[in-house]
Amino acid sequence: MSKGSEDASDQKKIESELRGKALQIYWHMLSRREPLGVREIQKDLGFSSPSVVHHHLDKLKSLKVVDQDNYGRYFPAKKIEVGILQSFTRVGSRMLPRFIFYALFFTTLLALYVSQNLFSLNLFAVGFALVAALMSWYETLRVWRRKPF
Repeated sequence: MSKGSEDASDQKKIESELRGKALQIYWHMLSRREPLGVREIQKDLGFSSPSVVHHHLDKLKSLKVVDQDNYGRYFPAKKIEVGILQSFTRVGSRMLPRFIFYALFFTTLLALYVSQNLFSLNLFAVGFALVAALMSWYETLRVWRRKPF
């Protein structure tokens, strides 16, 4: 089997397995900078017991997306972009929808244009910028509502 087909097979397996609580745990680990223990993850996410967290961490380890340090704490081994994770990017310790950058760009562009040309506005330019900003904010909010938790 070639390397490319192995990668595609791994991606499909990860995509089919990474959902529900496992996705919540992985998302939480991506948004934190330091390795986390089982009980810390349980407390942060409000899971019923450490064994539930441990079960999902074992699943994530078998998928090779999470690894364990010498102290028994877990950390993301690699950032994968499958499913809903494709629509987000990490900025500092936050996971933000990728569309937020477009929304901010078009909103800023519109505000600058209006402030610079207040008395001689081109309605087509304002209309296009307004539509682009509104569509970008709509997509940003739509993706944000689909985040794992």
